[in-house]
Amino acid sequence: MLSALRRCSAALLLLAGVLAAPPAWAAELLGRVVGLSDGDTLTLLTAERRQVRVRLGEIDTPESRQPYGTRAQQVLSGLVFGENVRVVVQDTDRYGRPVGRVYAGPLDVNAEMVRQGAAWVYRQYSRDASLLQLEAEAKTARRGLWALPEAERTPPWEWRAAQRNGGALPTTSAPAAPARSSPPTSSSFSCGAKQYCREMTSCAEARFYLQQCGLSRLDGDRDGVPCEALCR
Repeated sequence: MLSALRRCSAALLLLAGVLAAPPAWAAELLGRVVGLSDGDTLTLLTAERRQVRVRLGEIDTPESRQPYGTRAQQVLSGLVFGENVRVVVQDTDRYGRPVGRVYAGPLDVNAEMVRQGAAWVYRQYSRDASLLQLEAEAKTARRGLWALPEAERTPPWEWRAAQRNGGALPTTSAPAAPARSSPPTSSSFSCGAKQYCREMTSCAEARFYLQQCGLSRLDGDRDGVPCEALCR
């Protein structure tokens, strides 16, 4: 009798733990797009009348104050606003939003944004090589943001980092005079030589390992800025 009571108590404790745990996102979300925050974030209204903000995975679009930022949102709107879509959830970001690939019928919306030149491939989070090919084709064809002057085509993750660091936005004005001592170039670095922030000697080196080598552990909070003690 005592053994049975113990087993019952253990089962109740396990059930309580499961009920208390935060709900994980399902593998897929279905619903109608009822809002857009920018070029890579939408609001989904599910069949249960629940609104869910979804971040498009593996891509990054210009911020609203960047050149082409408003246009990127317009492109996304034309693809999904008012449409029923399917979201294949890949992750959850630090804001609690599901992150994933969005499909409007057979159309891969994330890939289409890159194909039209409305988005960059978010290199530190993308594992789909076909997106890089689409980006290269859009750049060659000068579609979307790739028709802008090169000085205005700053990757949004670098733009956000500059804003956090108090840096000025890139402009088309004449470049500043070079510094007296040039920082190390990316050719000075090689993937695989280092693994941790404590081994980095500069922000440029940390960025190389994050963006070129895919060493995502350097960006623990996933804000696009590696080794913030160096890059703040």
